Amino acid sequence: MNRPRLAIVGLTACSGCQLSLLNCEAELPLLLGQVQFELFPLACSPVQMAEQYDATLVEGCCTTAHEAELLQELRSRSRLLIALGTCAVWGGVATLRSDTPREQLREQVYGPQPPSDDGLPQPLSAYVAVDACLTGCPPEKHELLALLADLLRGNLPVRGVAPVCSDCRMRENLCLLQERDQLCLGPLTLGGCGARCPSMGVACEGCRGPAPETNLAEAMAVYQQKGFDEQTVTARLHRFCPEWRHG
Repeated sequence: MNRPRLAIVGLTACSGCQLSLLNCEAELPLLLGQVQFELFPLACSPVQMAEQYDATLVEGCCTTAHEAELLQELRSRSRLLIALGTCAVWGGVATLRSDTPREQLREQVYGPQPPSDDGLPQPLSAYVAVDACLTGCPPEKHELLALLADLLRGNLPVRGVAPVCSDCRMRENLCLLQERDQLCLGPLTLGGCGARCPSMGVACEGCRGPAPETNLAEAMAVYQQKGFDEQTVTARLHRFCPEWRHG
């Protein structure tokens, strides 16, 4: 049986999602026997685009015309295109100042500069059709391995629905919001991380993006009871997912 031809490419991001896969040291030898990495610039050379891929995993959001062209080219050559990580799925930290003109931000940081092709940072779905998503900043190693296992079986990953609070309850953690009066975004954030931060006494920052079907209005009422106004909570939500403002 032919091994699936896989591409893993990064756009505007920190490469943490790809590094999470490379950190699967024990599993990588087995993966190399099951998957053919045709394009993976972070880990493999030479970097040369093939005619066709069974699946392409793309990390990061799209911020430039060059990245948009690359993304569209990858889409045209891939049977499946998968958004890898919170930036690819929701926009991530690169979208933090999307309400400010890019040229103004560029001048504030670098001083007067020639015009650039920088555009408004957007998740992949703003440019191309996305077949599946794996959120997380970065995704958990077990989620990445499960994704590759699904692809080997010819399946797409099933997105989770439970919030981080479910992970907390499974680990019998104290509720940082209700019992410690901390601004924890666990009630609104997609779980699957095993409540990594709350388990260490650190409030959830919302890095995995919104859990589906959450009651944002009810959650806001609880936050306000704990002394957190809506503006503060909303600003925290927007750091990883600007679409949360429409919730």
